[in-house]
Amino acid sequence: MTIRELYANIGGNYDHAVQVMKMEKLIDRYVRKLKNSGVGDQLAAAGETMDPEKLFEHAHAMKGVCGNLGLDDLADAANIITEEFRPGAARKLSDAEVKEQLAKIDAMYRRAVDGIAAYEAQ
Repeated sequence: MTIRELYANIGGNYDHAVQVMKMEKLIDRYVRKLKNSGVGDQLAAAGETMDPEKLFEHAHAMKGVCGNLGLDDLADAANIITEEFRPGAARKLSDAEVKEQLAKIDAMYRRAVDGIAAYEAQ
């Protein structure tokens, strides 16, 4: 599997990743780090406690990491939580809707991590 095929399998935008990182070897290096970064687990843990500061912090981190890696759908999903818990912003979603969004993010994150693990196993 090529890195481009990995991106196709995990719903990533390879061309966006190239625009940001410029070199395929950098994309390869950093996409591999995603699986051990803990960003998904940290966001899930923040969702368990519904701590607004932690939800903002970890969703914002996921948005940035995934955005730079060209994992646009995951970055966009994390952005919903980021904006929901941005300091000073009024909440628009119920706790149940937040938890639903977090479940979607977790599923997308797990898909990416599983795809990266399969890519590394080759």
